[in-house]
This record gives sequence, structure tokens and C-alpha cells, in this order.
Amino acid sequence: MQREKLEEDALKKFLMIGTLVVAASVVAEIAVAAEFYVVRDASTKKCTVVDTKPTTTTTTIVDNGTFKTKTEAETGMKTMKVCTTN
Repeated sequence: MQREKLEEDALKKFLMIGTLVVAASVVAEIAVAAEFYVVRDASTKKCTVVDTKPTTTTTTIVDNGTFKTKTEAETGMKTMKVCTTN
């Protein structure tokens, strides 16, 4: 009887930890998805706001061009020298 109780408690702890891990990964995924980037195209030299982190070498993130909202990114882009000189 005692052994069954210990096994049951261990299983409950395991399930709670698993649930917390899944919940934490969902929250982290949502936080990552809610980012906007000011990027500069290497060939056109123009800056734009995108909602996915660039993975190619043709566009690069400008300065500290990571923002929580699109509006913040658009406002920030207006103050970035490399985006306003051309």
C-alpha cells in the first residue's frame, strides 16, 4: 500500500512538471512570435518592418531593430540613420 502511494505521488509530480514545461514553451513561443524587426535590404538599401527574424544574408537587422509592436518598429525606423539617409 505504501509503495503504491509513493508511485502515485511520483506520477503526479511527473505530470505536473510535464504540464509546466509545455505551458512554459507555449508562452515562450508566443513571446517570440510577438516581435517585429527593422531590416535593411543589402541590394536596394531600403529599410522595412517585418514580423519574422531574417534568415538570409540579403537582409540584416538594423541597429537594435527588434520591437514588440509594428507601430514601435515603424517609429524606430524613422530615427535610424541608415534608414533615413537614402
